[in-house]
Amino acid sequence: MAQTRDFFCSGLRTAGIAALCVLMVEQPLLAAGPAEKKLKAVSSAGQIQGEERVLHALNRLTFGPRPGDIAAVQAIGLKRWFEQQLQPESIDDSALEARLANFPAMKMSQEALMERYPSPQVLRQMERQNAPLPTDPLERVIYADQMEFYRIAQEKKAAKGAEAAGKDGTAMSAMDDAKAALPGDGVDPALPAMATHEEQLYSGLEAVKIINLPPDQRMQRLLSMQPKELIAFRRSLSRRELVDAAAGLSPEQREILAALPGSARMVGGELLQSRLVRDIYSDRQLEAVMTDFWLNHFNIYVKKNQNEPFLLPAFERDVIRPRALGKFENLLVATAQSPAMLVYLDNWQSIGPGSMAAQRAVQRQERNPDGKGKPLGLNENYARELMELHTLGVGGGYTQADVTQVAKVFTGWTIDRPYRGAAYGFEPNRHEPGTKQVLGVTIKPAGEAEGLQVLHMLATSPATARFISTKLAVRFVSDDPPQVLVDRMAAAFLKSGGDIKTVLRTMFDSPEFWSPRVYRAKVKTPLEFVASAVRASGAEVANAQPLVQSLDKLGMPLYGMQTPNGYSWKAEPWVSTGALVSRMNFALVLTGNRLAGVRTDWAPVAPVQPVSMTTRGTDDAIAGKEKRLELELLGQPVSDKTRATVLQQFQDAAAQQLAEKNFSIRTSDPEQMSSALPDGSLYPPVEAVAGRPGVPDRQAEVMAGLLLGSPEFQRR
Repeated sequence: MAQTRDFFCSGLRTAGIAALCVLMVEQPLLAAGPAEKKLKAVSSAGQIQGEERVLHALNRLTFGPRPGDIAAVQAIGLKRWFEQQLQPESIDDSALEARLANFPAMKMSQEALMERYPSPQVLRQMERQNAPLPTDPLERVIYADQMEFYRIAQEKKAAKGAEAAGKDGTAMSAMDDAKAALPGDGVDPALPAMATHEEQLYSGLEAVKIINLPPDQRMQRLLSMQPKELIAFRRSLSRRELVDAAAGLSPEQREILAALPGSARMVGGELLQSRLVRDIYSDRQLEAVMTDFWLNHFNIYVKKNQNEPFLLPAFERDVIRPRALGKFENLLVATAQSPAMLVYLDNWQSIGPGSMAAQRAVQRQERNPDGKGKPLGLNENYARELMELHTLGVGGGYTQADVTQVAKVFTGWTIDRPYRGAAYGFEPNRHEPGTKQVLGVTIKPAGEAEGLQVLHMLATSPATARFISTKLAVRFVSDDPPQVLVDRMAAAFLKSGGDIKTVLRTMFDSPEFWSPRVYRAKVKTPLEFVASAVRASGAEVANAQPLVQSLDKLGMPLYGMQTPNGYSWKAEPWVSTGALVSRMNFALVLTGNRLAGVRTDWAPVAPVQPVSMTTRGTDDAIAGKEKRLELELLGQPVSDKTRATVLQQFQDAAAQQLAEKNFSIRTSDPEQMSSALPDGSLYPPVEAVAGRPGVPDRQAEVMAGLLLGSPEFQRR
């Protein structure tokens, strides 16, 4: 144990916070609470009471309490607050909407988004077909620039391919290989060496003249640049000048500039940042938590292909969130018809082997046996995951024969104009004719209605009620929830026709939810940890991109689970010494204002004058500051051991610097004009939003970081 502890904590020892790291190792989260113990049914006696009851509800039903949340809930009453959260449309969320105004593309319809911001697939088709540019003046500029950036990427990759072929003597078609390189592929569209006259064009005062133009004129000047010219302009600016270049531009103008080298990066960036901003700032917290739950339950991997980032905004906004607290069957149907899901699980390409489309494909192949491509056939991916992961669960009573039959039922469920508008459509010619047998039930030929019948069967199945209720209980109650609670929730599911509000009310009113055994027993996932840390610290997020990148480093990138099962709600995948040290590093970086675009201010929390880092000051003053931070960040005191460790280590001035080194976030991309701001954000600079904090209290920063990284804060 000592060797393991020393190995993992050695990176922190020089920073003077090894003691807390050791505490985290010696007090492992898997054993820190009662989550491992088999929970039994409890009576109403012996439940969590008082302020702890409110704190428990906030830790389970939100992304963590903010300063003042406990008092606010106590003022209106816990039950009333919960009922308000079950009716999100009754809660004013205008403050969040003001923040989300920085992401106008996320409010566009699916068709409008893909029309204005072409996907890599659209660019590839236009290049191959020599298609004309749009007639709309603004879209014409966007498409023209992206096509040129596409050609630059092709040339660059072709040059590398030719160089490689020359070295090894292998014959290869470099230009054919380059056609696969598109903006958003990770290919740098900037050429390795810019033309001399273009570099000189923006030296000295020329770039400053453009920056000093009024915003609308500046925007027009930037849009008039050719891609190579735009890259040269971008390279000529200092970091401060880059911020000035975006000053005064509207959110729409900033995102247009960000999209010029390729839409995929801009759309994907807005998707991830806006989701995290909503989780942190929405006052409709239960809706946000349930949206996160269903996005994980109906998991979609953003890197499935180049088109998926363009489909996920509508999936989250139009499919999941409006139904997160509604009827499960409605949600199930909506996901089945979502272009994002149809693409992710390949059902949009599934063709019944006996369908007219399959017969025609065979005839074409017989007439032209040397023709490229084989006729697409039946795809069982969606059918399998529909039963195993979306409804019945493993052991839900289905067989491989059922999977095949369900796959035939859903043939013809496809996408109209997949790269332009991407809307669900049913194609009768692709649908497998004839009767099907699913779970012992005869499905008579009825075209699209066959799928609706199967979805209804699955949504109303007792196995589905148990499976969904178990997942909800694991998310909200315990890694090993008592069976009596799951049974009670499943019965409510069936009786209400799958009404999620009814199931959550049943859970909320059950004594097992309020058992002291489950208090602080759930380990936070990385998303829950990051969101709760930002909320608890009262941080002002003017650029969410570093937080998005932090989730990558913590092992839980948004939309980043490649397999359909989604991330685990249980502790085991998230608890390792290395992961906990990474969380500690993040906490210190956050509280020390070392994340670009994220600002904390500890003066309102710890108003005592900062004590010199070279003189301890009075023990009482320091202890008082630490205790105030405990209550502000965790809502209750920490253990004596954690407090003693924090008080021993708070003077370490190098702690945050080492944490920043170990948790570095790349926030700039000097090689290309890939965003309207130097840090990859579409937000205005943080100074323009919240102002910089006053004289920093380094002691409070380190204390706060240690507390956010403590074992107590890792649990909810």
